[in-house]
Amino acid sequence: MDKKVTIILLNYCGTEDTLNCIKSLEQIEYNNYEILVVDNASPDNSYKTLKEELKDTPHILLKSPCNDGFAKGNNIGIEYAMKKGTDYILLLNNDTLVDKDFLKELVKCYENHTNPGIVGSKILYEGNRDHIWYGGGDIDFKKFYGYHLGEGHKDEGQYNKERPINFITGCVMLIGKEVIDKIGGLPEEYFMYFEDVDYCIKAKEAGYELYYCPKSIVYHKVSASSGGEESTFGIKWGTRNRIIFMNKFKYKVSKKKYLKSKMYFYSTRIIKLLQFSIKREFDKSKALKEGIKMGRAVTNTK
Repeated sequence: MDKKVTIILLNYCGTEDTLNCIKSLEQIEYNNYEILVVDNASPDNSYKTLKEELKDTPHILLKSPCNDGFAKGNNIGIEYAMKKGTDYILLLNNDTLVDKDFLKELVKCYENHTNPGIVGSKILYEGNRDHIWYGGGDIDFKKFYGYHLGEGHKDEGQYNKERPINFITGCVMLIGKEVIDKIGGLPEEYFMYFEDVDYCIKAKEAGYELYYCPKSIVYHKVSASSGGEESTFGIKWGTRNRIIFMNKFKYKVSKKKYLKSKMYFYSTRIIKLLQFSIKREFDKSKALKEGIKMGRAVTNTK
């Protein structure tokens, strides 16, 4: 029998996306999985609607009392699933659709390797299915961020090799229960953005390997709830969290290299502020300043 997989979908004012994702998941060819939806304190009627739509299904619906971010919402689901018993946790963005074999291929990939910790799918744009959103990932410790390989490239099979990698996006992340037993759930200090990069580093440091599994295919609408990295939300939280991430993992590089990274980061923020000013995008300028202030407050840096 297939090992049990608990699929966690985090909903925030995205009922239509969540229900479409569930319909897609209900068509997959895997015999032992459950769907667990966590409504992250949506201010609209999401929870009420989901409760009504899912009442005659085996799917589980939980409600977070407040929105404390992506990691906290997913951790509510992770804690529930681990207490009930499961073999794998699959974190899946609610604005995705999946290939019918995606889960079977993910589990196969996990079980085919020694000492696996996290595996991830090949992700294509839902609105442009012949283009890649994620073809594997890596972490740049000069600029201190995780990045996608192949993002925006036409899919011509160039990212079809299964291989070990350093970064798996939280959009689709299959985690073994033994990993969670050892290192816990997602880090909650970020609210949104960078928690997946942090978690991958933590898994690697605990001795686990990460693998990119291109036979598992997922289609992503991309930033349906947050508006994307160039929205005011994305700018503020991305800026805040990069400062936190840099400070947390500065031990990965020499002091000299870390100071160079900080100089690069802040000089490019100044350039962005000038660009926003020229374009009269004052809301983005404000978001960037807020992000810097918030990041410094958390890390107590100057």
